[in-house]
Amino acid sequence: MTYSIVGRSADGRALGVAVASRFLAVGAIVPAATAGVGAIATQADPNLRWKRQGLALLQQGLSAPEVVKRLVEQDDRPQDRQVGIVDAQGRSASHTGGDCLEWAGSVIAPDIALQGNVIAGPAVLQDMQRAWGESTGRSLAARLLAALVAGDRAGGDRRGRQSAALFVVEPGAGYGGLDDVAVDLRVDDHPDPTSELQRLLDLNEFYLTAPPEADRIPITSELDEELERRARDSGHDDFKSWVGTENWEMRVAPDQSWIDRRVLAIVRSGRSSPTGDGPRR
Repeated sequence: MTYSIVGRSADGRALGVAVASRFLAVGAIVPAATAGVGAIATQADPNLRWKRQGLALLQQGLSAPEVVKRLVEQDDRPQDRQVGIVDAQGRSASHTGGDCLEWAGSVIAPDIALQGNVIAGPAVLQDMQRAWGESTGRSLAARLLAALVAGDRAGGDRRGRQSAALFVVEPGAGYGGLDDVAVDLRVDDHPDPTSELQRLLDLNEFYLTAPPEADRIPITSELDEELERRARDSGHDDFKSWVGTENWEMRVAPDQSWIDRRVLAIVRSGRSSPTGDGPRR
């Protein structure tokens, strides 16, 4: 019912899962990850305990292959299960039970584990692996999603489309640097869930991550006067209140010493967001 990719970033800091299925809210079932520990996808007839148990075993120092072996040995119906795991060292492992519905199988390589059941055929996983390899240099979230999109284009779940999810963890990468969840996006019921997931990832990057240094424009006294004037013209008390209202706080320095180039373009265009929609929270 599902195809997924579990992966680790090239620098070893980020871990995550991307998954799609003709199943309602697959993101509530399949993915789990802990920063610095590992990531897991449990599917087919999923044993949801495997997420907690698998991460605990990885935390104890077992490798991904050792954890998969332990989970399968201790389960009463491993023939119905499918699981993929990547640990913090990039070791990968996957299990596909013999009674999983066709087509079912998996592919493992350093830093990734791909698995699918009730999918169009082995080309789904092959194209996912190819897309992963061709996306070197991008963020882990972008690479996982690129693989998921490739799997969808290769036929994906042979029953059709319904939901998709993307979950990525990295130390201190959460909102404001206060937790490890870098990306936690779900499309629970949609006719084109992977495309919708891409739209959400673009918004996630804008609203929930800080811009690179190259995109940080220093706020000079002249620019500060312009921003304050535009804020008042837009009905705000000052630019700081405008930033808070529009959820731009990750894109403008707390002391207003710099502003993201995209936010500045939005301010000058009269729009309120990258898509022209209103604030989101």
